[in-house]
Amino acid sequence: MAPHHITRRSLITAAAATGLLRATPALAAIPGPSGYSASWSSVDQHPPAPEWFQDAKFGIYYHWGAFSVPAYGNEWYPRNMYNNGSNENNHHKAVYGDPSAWPYHNFINGARDKAGNWVQFAPKLVSAGGAFDPGAWAQLFADAGARFAGPVAEHHDGFSMWNSSVNEWNSVARGPRLDLLRLHADAIRGKGLKLMVAMHHAYNFTGYYQWVPSQSDAGLRKLYGQLGAAAEQQLWYDKLREIVDGYQPDIIWQDFNLTQLPESRRLDFLAYYFNRAVAWDKEVVATYKDGFNNRGEVFDFERGGPAGIQTPYWLTDDSISSSSWCYTVGIGYYSTNALLHALIDRVSKNGNMVLNIAPMADGTIPSGQQTILRGIGDYLKRFGESIYATRAWTAFGEGPTQMGGGTFQSPRTGTAQDIRFTRSKDNRVLYATMLGWPGGTAHLTTLNANRINLGTLTSVQLLGSTAGSYVDLPARTQDGGGLHVTLPSSAPYSAPAYVLKLTFSGAIPALGSGGGGLPTGWTRITNVTTGLVLDGGGNVASGSRLKQWNYDGSTNLHWQLVALGSGWYRLVNRTNGLVADSGGNSANGALAIEWTWNGGNNQQWRLNDMGGGRWQIINRTTGTALDSGGVNTVGAPVKLWAPDSSTNLQWTITAV
Repeated sequence: MAPHHITRRSLITAAAATGLLRATPALAAIPGPSGYSASWSSVDQHPPAPEWFQDAKFGIYYHWGAFSVPAYGNEWYPRNMYNNGSNENNHHKAVYGDPSAWPYHNFINGARDKAGNWVQFAPKLVSAGGAFDPGAWAQLFADAGARFAGPVAEHHDGFSMWNSSVNEWNSVARGPRLDLLRLHADAIRGKGLKLMVAMHHAYNFTGYYQWVPSQSDAGLRKLYGQLGAAAEQQLWYDKLREIVDGYQPDIIWQDFNLTQLPESRRLDFLAYYFNRAVAWDKEVVATYKDGFNNRGEVFDFERGGPAGIQTPYWLTDDSISSSSWCYTVGIGYYSTNALLHALIDRVSKNGNMVLNIAPMADGTIPSGQQTILRGIGDYLKRFGESIYATRAWTAFGEGPTQMGGGTFQSPRTGTAQDIRFTRSKDNRVLYATMLGWPGGTAHLTTLNANRINLGTLTSVQLLGSTAGSYVDLPARTQDGGGLHVTLPSSAPYSAPAYVLKLTFSGAIPALGSGGGGLPTGWTRITNVTTGLVLDGGGNVASGSRLKQWNYDGSTNLHWQLVALGSGWYRLVNRTNGLVADSGGNSANGALAIEWTWNGGNNQQWRLNDMGGGRWQIINRTTGTALDSGGVNTVGAPVKLWAPDSSTNLQWTITAV
């Protein structure tokens, strides 16, 4: 007889055991399907960025491991120490010995250096007389305002920071003799934060140890990525399964080189992780730099971000230091203001930021890093209502300081003329964050009378020096140059940035198209890579393919961007009156077409400002962008592709 009380988990477990999981959508209590198969059509149904992730905005992770022991160069020391003649190689020979006699795994197992000092990655807990206190780390992350945090559980070096049964090179069997990931996970969740686990292990066997000699010992071949492709690919997957099953991470972040793995392996991982999350009844995030896509996963910009608003939701990983991701002697840091302004900028452009810190090998977080984190936390505690649980507005901001535009873009401190916008989720409050104090008047040029009707604006306030306090700013005017708000003659308190809160009686009014560098009349749309322009092909039928052509002045090559509100446009061809259309096909490489305007999302496009007058043109239905494919042949078709930093997806828009 069936039990009277059946839990959702028991139903899902039974369904999975009988192979019926995908046939029981009624069981799903979280967005997305109630089960996934290892195919793109299935995993692409996974919601990539759940609401909690979009609300979180800020996280912390850390590069800490055996590579922290030499504290020299950077976290690629294990690779570069074997590169004869490199700075790391010379340093290693001077301090430890030739790598052939004093190999990297000595930092794990322990050995004496040339001066007779014992050297090993073996941090000890405070309770055992050491310096490592995972609870204090987690408290620091909470004080910094992070909403998620976690370790690099395995870097390229192949050393697992958990109790692994598939890799004997782990922190329980060797070195610390501690399950470091368990200690981190429990402490972080104990502070109410979500757990992120970073895995960099795809590069372990695809190039990291290229200068390490062939090893005869089977265990050393595993550490140094020399098992052979099939075994290494299985090990990559098995490590991820251990992480998923043992620690139930809310976010699994992966570094580059996933494209070096068979597609089937990547899909096996995604399906496994997403299915386990269904069983746990929680929403999870998988990030990527390559190898996945932004329909089911979240794209990560390393040390950067887009120049303008980008959809779908995205992430950047940045570091507290420009020189290294792990601790090194003499490590330098970005300023608190630069990192905080980078966070504000990224949030305004529809992204999250995870900041890396660099603990010392013994578990000490240097005081300089703690000061920066607490400075960020102080700002977020006071002004967090303009960051947490907000959403990007139609325009990200204004001002002279260019931020973002791709990967490896250093954080920059903004000026008083740099303003970044966010909005409340109910779309009734617009926040304008000024990255400095502008003096007696704030000029918001985006909010000029030609672009927005502020008739429903009920109040303008300056967020006060403590959370929930406000300074009313009733004196304001609007004209063709912007909204001008009278401020106190001097800053009423000291802060890295100052926030204006604009409250409306209803929804924030739509921003018109009469600004932002976009022409309002007929234009030519030119691909940055090929130099060819978007071509409607003349008097053609609905469903015809969009092409590229040399610009010759023909009206076939003229387009008008018609604003639809909320940042969406239709692209209308001058000759035939048809509009650009994705056809609803979200596959990379799908062909863009043109069609009679019907108001559908297939025909609506968002323009993401990439800086320098370049734009991505992203479809509302598919989330993919117009793509030249890099083919500069006249008549080449225009395709659609998931947004990335390639100039194939970038276009200039010029009035004709």
